[in-house]
Amino acid sequence: MSQIKLPKLRKIDPNKPKKKKILLLSDDLRMHSGIGTMSKEFVFGTVDKYDWVQLGAAVKHPDHSKVIDVSQEVRKITGVNDASVKVYAHNGYGNPQVLNELLKIERPDAILHFTDPRFWGWLYNMEHEIRQYLPIMYYNIWDDLPYPHWNEPFYESCDLLMNISRQTNNIVKNVLQQFPKPDWAVQWVPHGSNEKSFFPIDELHADWKEYKEFNDNFRKTNDIDFVLFWNNRNIRRKNPADLILAFNTFCEQLDPEKAKRCALLMHTQISDDNGTDLMAVKNALCPKYKVIFSNQAVDQKTLNFYYKAADVTVNIASNEGFGISWNESLHAGTPIINNVTGGLQDGCRFEDENGDWIKFTTEFPSNHAGTYKKHGKWVKPVFPACQSIQGSPLTPYIFDDRVDFRDVADAIMYWYNMSPDDRYDAGKAGHDWVCGDESNMSARRMSYRMAECIEECFEKWTPRKRFTMYKIEQPKQIENPGVVI
Repeated sequence: MSQIKLPKLRKIDPNKPKKKKILLLSDDLRMHSGIGTMSKEFVFGTVDKYDWVQLGAAVKHPDHSKVIDVSQEVRKITGVNDASVKVYAHNGYGNPQVLNELLKIERPDAILHFTDPRFWGWLYNMEHEIRQYLPIMYYNIWDDLPYPHWNEPFYESCDLLMNISRQTNNIVKNVLQQFPKPDWAVQWVPHGSNEKSFFPIDELHADWKEYKEFNDNFRKTNDIDFVLFWNNRNIRRKNPADLILAFNTFCEQLDPEKAKRCALLMHTQISDDNGTDLMAVKNALCPKYKVIFSNQAVDQKTLNFYYKAADVTVNIASNEGFGISWNESLHAGTPIINNVTGGLQDGCRFEDENGDWIKFTTEFPSNHAGTYKKHGKWVKPVFPACQSIQGSPLTPYIFDDRVDFRDVADAIMYWYNMSPDDRYDAGKAGHDWVCGDESNMSARRMSYRMAECIEECFEKWTPRKRFTMYKIEQPKQIENPGVVI
């Protein structure tokens, strides 16, 4: 491996009075991707403790090469008068040269990486030099089994591993069994939605009148009584076409007049190169029933109205690190349907024999097979009907946990047959749990937990030792040594 020359950086002084600066490598926090949204939440939630600089990635970044200081906007939103947030917009996921420049200019106290490690392999090729001066922290999103042992070099190259789901946390511990890290260096830090953006709306809330007008218009215009909501990107693993087929199957079991008053609302791109043509799917597989597409970007207030107007939100992705939509839905007080895979399992809160939230271990790494059936009243889980191995050169193997569309139709029917009052009670229970002490799944709690972990890392981190250089002399060549028998 060729040596990459890094600038001389200042070592961390844990006693310095000024805030530490963290360099974030992730999707641009101003973007609407899941990674971008969560980046924004924990950055905004910790600006009282840290200054933030971001290499803001996007596949085709409209602001490429621009430096955007969003500090003033952040100060208005958070009320933190000395908040400092700067974004270096970049096409793609960076390279050593870009990082070198950022380290030289910004002189951060730590690097925090957040997204798929495969896109940032170059970073981990530099860890032996970077970690002499700075800790590398990673907010890990890996979502499924079998244990991804090819990720071991990435995990070993990090000083702190924060994991978005309970299954992901167990995955890291198992992958690192040969060289385990101390307990403080491997932590569960779940995603969380913003309680100021996603919340229940009742008659006493300031938004009630506006929401009621929105909901009445939506239902009257479309002549509907029951709404199933799906909020995801139109990509294969999210299984949007399967959902349309499931909705059609559900409607076929109803009286025709009742079926006509049900709707599937899909907030997504109608067509995507990484997904499918959903209009063609709807016309072919669900021609008689209402599938309504919302394909324009909306603000969080309107999105909260969508969740509130829905009777149930569904996520049947075959791989999912966390699944923000179910979390936002529960924050809004709307119950959910979740596939039992990856981080979607966390939203189900399966109970063991003692009524405790199940724990994942080496012997029990997932509940996809339905070992435990009892779950939170706010969810109707759908267990995978089959598993297949997917792979690529970068990801040699990962389970694809696929649900049967007929099981999804049954789950929709479960909520349809429930009275509005019972659905409301289920959604309220979900809201209380997701915002509570056990789950820690609000943006505020996510930020608090992350800051706790980062502070402990700063306290306990020790710089990586420099390599010892040895001079090796080449042995003399022996001419015609022959063979001794």
